[in-house]
This record gives sequence, structure tokens and C-alpha cells, in this order.
Amino acid sequence: MQFPKHPFRTHGGAHVPHRKHTAQMESVVMPPPDQVVIPMSQHIGAPCTPVVKAGDLVKVGQLIGDSDKFVSAPIHASVSGKVSKITTVLMPSGMEVQAVVIDSDGEMTPWEGLEPPKVETHQDLVKAARASGLVGLGGAGFPAHIKLNVPEGRKIDTLIINVAECEPYITSDNRCLIEDTHFIFSGIKAVMKYLNIPKCVIGIEGNKPEAIAKMKAAIDAPGIEVKQLPCRYPQGAEKVLIENCTGREVPFPGLPSDVGVIVMNVTSVAFVSKYLETGMPLTTKRLTVDGDIVKEPKNVEVLIGTPIQELLDFCGGLTAQPGKVLYGGPMMGTCVADLSQPILKNNNAVLAFSEKLARLPKKTNCIHCGRCVNACPLGLAAKDIVKAYDNGNVELLQELNADLCMSCGTCSFVCPAKRPLAPSIALAKIMMKNGGKK
Repeated sequence: MQFPKHPFRTHGGAHVPHRKHTAQMESVVMPPPDQVVIPMSQHIGAPCTPVVKAGDLVKVGQLIGDSDKFVSAPIHASVSGKVSKITTVLMPSGMEVQAVVIDSDGEMTPWEGLEPPKVETHQDLVKAARASGLVGLGGAGFPAHIKLNVPEGRKIDTLIINVAECEPYITSDNRCLIEDTHFIFSGIKAVMKYLNIPKCVIGIEGNKPEAIAKMKAAIDAPGIEVKQLPCRYPQGAEKVLIENCTGREVPFPGLPSDVGVIVMNVTSVAFVSKYLETGMPLTTKRLTVDGDIVKEPKNVEVLIGTPIQELLDFCGGLTAQPGKVLYGGPMMGTCVADLSQPILKNNNAVLAFSEKLARLPKKTNCIHCGRCVNACPLGLAAKDIVKAYDNGNVELLQELNADLCMSCGTCSFVCPAKRPLAPSIALAKIMMKNGGKK
């Protein structure tokens, strides 16, 4: 089976500044905090219910939250110590969820029930992925066991490893390529073996030359190829990546499996390997800490549940009062309302910006230039969708396929009038779900 020599050209996109300041900075491990706050919803789907109570003693890797819902993923303790309380926290989405607060004993004692899973079949791998608590670590938070549980009769012929990392500032996936090369290939081979997938494309944007060279040199099995992708945002969007790597277009509505593809983030596939070797569930996350007011930008391996303030302190603190702090990148990231909020499974960056950089530009009237339409990777008419939203026209929003928008923010980025197109479309999607109510 032959791979195309060059990436297929996809629609739209934009050239955003890279600002990969931490690309050459080796990951450092942050010491455990005195207390972690672990929300019961760190994934797309149903929140978990705590399976521990205040006063319980827990150990690292022990199950503390689970759900019997199909779309969900279990949650585990990231420190050993005592559960001080079960509380409620406000998530970046605005949803309130339960959270388990654990006071660390400083010992980081692993739970005695941990052991590598026995995997001999496809379903064994699916069960292991669920038990590990793995969700999409590139930001989406989709439970990995559902993605790997391909329906019978549907053939997957291509595994795509997403290493586009097209957002400015973020370099944690780049460091994964360089520092976890063995685990990446071990994870790839496990997924290919148990899902009977004949080929794998590792898609990497061209601004990571060291990582590209290292990955190409490390290929040790047939059917695996590294593809250098154009540096064009949003290269890492699933549908864009699939089309660029294979030339296939995912139908709407539809899933990657409809065109014979599974896409996994590089950190996710590396974690699969680590879990198969150690049996330690997902309790830590590598992420980039950067921004114009971060004193010492770093790539940090941090425990899930660590307060953002303590992570920033580990990076030397801030040099000025923040105008904005983000989970994730400046294009698709979510604002942090309170620095006591915890690190989550799907965080790949924490960025802190000054008032000057955080200030939104003054918007002016639309000049009908069409740049938003040309830039949208899915070919949506952003300005028409926003107009339909302003007029409360749900029927027109449906005709314009507003719910297809993936909130990449490209339309807002290229708009010369600086109009907040992407946020308005996000509100339009909510209005569609609410039957026309804003």
C-alpha cells in the first residue's frame, strides 16, 4: 500500500505566528502539590460520580470516579493522601461538576492494585484504554476506548498520529516526539496490531525539523511513515488532517471511521504504550507554560488536579497582572476565570498574557470581503451564519450548516474588521440546540 508523497491541499486556513519559544526546552517534572482538586468531568460525555468519600485514604492511580454511561472515562487519584472533601467546581465550559479534593501525604505511594493489563485481542485493548482513563490528550477529551472500539464490519486501513500542534506557543507534543520516541512507536504498533490496521501516517508540521528527523530515523516497522505537513492553521483539526494525509473527506454528519481512518494525538498513543507497560492510569500531563508575562516558560510534567497558580509559581511566577490566562492556545483555548482552577487531562498548555496582549481589537463594520469564507477550512459562510444568528433565524442556520463549525477561530483571525465571528457562531450553535432560544 503506497502513501502519497506530498500532503493533499485542503481548503482555507491561515498562517498564524508560531511563537514556539519552548521548542528546545526539555520537559521538567513539577513536584507534587500539597493538595489536588480533581473534577469528575475531564472528557466529552457523562461526568463521573465519586467512588470515594471524605476521610478515605487513597493512593496514586486508585480509582476515585467512574460512570456507567457509554461516553465517559474513569478518573484516578494523582497523589496519595486523604480525601478532604467532595466539592463542586466551575469548569471552563461554565458547567458545575463534582470534584474530589485530596490532601497529599507527600509519599506518592502507588495503589497496590496496579499491574500491566493483559492484552491479547482488540477488545482487550479497548478495555485497557477505558481502565486507564485515557481521553484525547490533544484537547478534545474524547474517551479513547470509544475511538478504538471500531464497530464490527467497519474496516480501518489508516491510523493517523496527529502531531500538527498548529496553535501558537504550544510545544508539548513536540517534546513528546523527542523525549518519548520509544513509547510513541510502541503505542502505534500496539494499535495497528490489535485493530489490524496496515498503515500509519505520523503527520507533523514542518516547523519541527528536529522531531521530524528523529521520528523518521526511529521507524522500525513496515507500514509507518512520517509526513511533513504545511505550517497552516488549523492543520491539526481532525477532518483537515485526514484530508491532508489521505485525500479523503469525512462526510457530514460522519466520523473518521466512515472513511477508514482513526486519528490519535501523539501523546495519547505514547500513553497507551506506557499504560501497557506499567498499568499506571492517566494521572499526569505534559504541557507548555508560556506567555509574555510568564517569567520562566517551560514544558512541564504536572500532576492532574494541580492548581494553575502553583504551576505558574513553579515557572517563576508572573511579571505583571494577567489580562488573560488560557487553558490551551490563543486560537482555541478557554479562558481561566480563577487561578485556583486545576490542571485537567486534556490540557496541553497554560498561557498567561498581559493586559496589552489580551486586549481585544475594536471591531468595525463588515466590509463583505469574503476572507472569512475563503479561510474557513470547512467552507462555511461565517458572516452569513452570524447574521442569521443575530436575526434568530434557526432555519437559515441549519441551511448554512452552522453546527459543522469546529470553533477553530480562523474566521475571526483573518477578519480585517476584527469582528468576533467565531464566538458568535459558537452562540449560534447553542441557539440551534435550544430550539431558537439565545
